[in-house]
Order: sequence, then structure tokens, then C-alpha cells
Amino acid sequence: MCGIVGICSQREPFQKVLLDTMRDTLIHRGPDDAGTWCSPDRTLGLAHRRLSIIDLSPGGHQPMSDPSASSSSFFNGEIYNFLELREELENKGHSFRTQSDTEVLIEAYRAWGEDCLTRLNGMFSFCLYDSGKGRLFLARDRAGEKPLFYCHIPGRFLFASN
Repeated sequence: MCGIVGICSQREPFQKVLLDTMRDTLIHRGPDDAGTWCSPDRTLGLAHRRLSIIDLSPGGHQPMSDPSASSSSFFNGEIYNFLELREELENKGHSFRTQSDTEVLIEAYRAWGEDCLTRLNGMFSFCLYDSGKGRLFLARDRAGEKPLFYCHIPGRFLFASN
């Protein structure tokens, strides 16, 4: 059920082939689609393998961004209460382009910031990049059903879900 990977480098740019290789080691987790995003200076790279379950349309492709493109998400898992959250967010004025729980995650982050985690019911790990704040936000479900592994070595941070 999907997979995400990422590289954050403080020292030097990384080679995109490294990110693509990391992503494609998860093809068994997501054979339906793949997406990659890299910062212009190649110090941050995020990637996703997709298994289409909730929104089968191309609209579920990741990375998925909000309308202003200030927040982008790479998501693995399922938010069980995404329909209820979607309705709550629509009542607050948020609009949606897809039927995806990934888009609900982005809008929940826009509405509640990191506190969105307290509202999410499901099994998930995700990476959300907020370009406006220059912040990389990683999280997993409380039970750890969708693990999020990471490695921090001098000058480099790498992560992956399983």
C-alpha cells in the first residue's frame, strides 16, 4: 500500500538517480504510479510509489499540492475518517479537486498545522513539505502500523516508509 522516500542534504546536492533508485525499491508497495519532486538546488528530494485504492483517478498522483503549491504531500496509508474531515474542512471554506484522502491531509495541515495529527484516524506515514515555512513534516500513525524509518548521518537525513 504505497511507499515514500526522501533525502535532505545539508552538504552538497544529491544525484536524482539515488532518489529514483530508493523510490523504485518500493515498487512492490506501489506498482500503479510513481512520483518524484526535487528542490531546484537538489538538497531536498521526495518520492512516492502508489497503489491506487481510494481515488483511482490520475488526480491521486503524488506529490499532491494545495492550490497555491505551498504545501506538497507524499502519503502512504489510509485516513479512515477522511470523509468526515473533508466535510468539516468544506464547512470551513476549503475546496477539493479529488476524492483522495491525501488531499484531505494537505487541507487538514493548512487548517490546523501539526495539530492535524490529533484529528487523523487511520494507518499512515507521510511527508509534507511546506515551502512557505521551509519545513519538512514527517509523521506516522500512533500505533506505528505504517512505519517510518529514518537515518541521520552528518549532513544528510534519509527516510522511507514501508
